[in-house]
Amino acid sequence: MRVTQSGAGGLDLNLLVALDVLLEEQSVQGAARRLHLSEPAMSRTLGRIRRALGDPVLVRAGRRMVPTPHALAVRAEVSAVVERARALFAPGRDTDLRTVSRTFTIIGHDAMAATLGAALFARAAEEAPDIRLRFLSESHVDTPHLRQGTADLEVGMIDTVAPEVRVEMLFEDRMMGVVRAGHPLLEGELTPERFATDAPHLIVSRRGRLRGPVDDALAELGLERRVLGSIGTFPASLCVLRDSDAVGLISAWSRPMAAALGLVTFQVPLRLPPLPVGLAWHPRHDADPAHAWLRGCVRELVADRPRD
Repeated sequence: MRVTQSGAGGLDLNLLVALDVLLEEQSVQGAARRLHLSEPAMSRTLGRIRRALGDPVLVRAGRRMVPTPHALAVRAEVSAVVERARALFAPGRDTDLRTVSRTFTIIGHDAMAATLGAALFARAAEEAPDIRLRFLSESHVDTPHLRQGTADLEVGMIDTVAPEVRVEMLFEDRMMGVVRAGHPLLEGELTPERFATDAPHLIVSRRGRLRGPVDDALAELGLERRVLGSIGTFPASLCVLRDSDAVGLISAWSRPMAAALGLVTFQVPLRLPPLPVGLAWHPRHDADPAHAWLRGCVRELVADRPRD
């Protein structure tokens, strides 16, 4: 997209396009490649952006470049302006996804990336080869990634209450127990008492919590389990479970990930709350055809996956 001038001080609005790409790539080399410019030309553009904003925008951190706090603060607004301009200058036209060069950042639980990643990468390679996908794991702290523009789409259990965020529910998942093959807990009738006391438990928590819904359900029955500790991701927990007698949990939708490691899943003998799984995005992406394509891909891949 090429825009000539703005009225305020004669600022070239193409700097916004360059700034948007620079903040996505966090690399002069990567931005130059995306915009089909030489690296010296991209460096000069970055210099112009720095002078216009009165801020370094990107600073060196070891071998990487990282955005300044001011750059992070304006990132979402810059992205929104660029997307609106694209829509304005291409009204009613069909977007050829094979000509779109973008990087989309998807944030969500690591289990979602593990189960969706391969199919989504393959879909992008076939339908939109210049669109790159970047998966980020959920942080141990809650930050407004969608509003700030550090993520374009959230997939998983959406717990945001921000009024400006679009949320679309996809399905309800449930938790299942998971242990190594041959685990004693798999023999005989599994009662709540056996589930609580026959083996130690490993919790998955990105915040490091040592208590969860299972403990609440057990407490209602006057039971308590022994918790070994917690671990931040499901894949890491499955490796621990494979090599120990600990009991863990995994969503039913992610069972193939456990099966690939030779683990066995089972129904938990407790009444646990369902897990609502959905999509969330900022409304500035509503009219963006490429983002709509991404949402559609995730929606279809989720719908096609068995959840019995």
